[in-house]
Amino acid sequence: MRSSSTNSPDEHGGTGSTPEPEVRAAGGVIWKVVDSAVELVIVFRPKYRDWTFPKGKVDPGETEEQTAHREVLEETGFNCILGRELPSVRYLDAKDRLKQVRYWEMTVASGSFVANDEVDELRWCSIGQARRRLTHAHDVEVLDAFARLAEL
Repeated sequence: MRSSSTNSPDEHGGTGSTPEPEVRAAGGVIWKVVDSAVELVIVFRPKYRDWTFPKGKVDPGETEEQTAHREVLEETGFNCILGRELPSVRYLDAKDRLKQVRYWEMTVASGSFVANDEVDELRWCSIGQARRRLTHAHDVEVLDAFARLAEL
């Protein structure tokens, strides 16, 4: 699966305008500090057999910020507070459509994880553990952006 950030060169080598994504989505990198170390959430989606960050498609009339909040709540059970926006990623999804996902760093305000139809496992892990476990290169791009933002 090809992946690129929104400011990367396009397929033709230029950095000019890129086509509008067919699929818009949003999600979050949920994090906390435990014993002076950052831990973050990754989730396992059995349908896709992948480890990723919680995210989902934008519903009609919904902002991407609202989508990020809703999808994280639905997939993790955590009611989160959105922080700074992270760089977006673009890639071709399983149906070969151009997909753009916007991410925000998030912290948990309340809630607890319960396995559901979309996510059956959730792990809190270090940045290094997440880097080794994440399935997709575009998720590692988001992780690296989060690490730079957090100056880790």
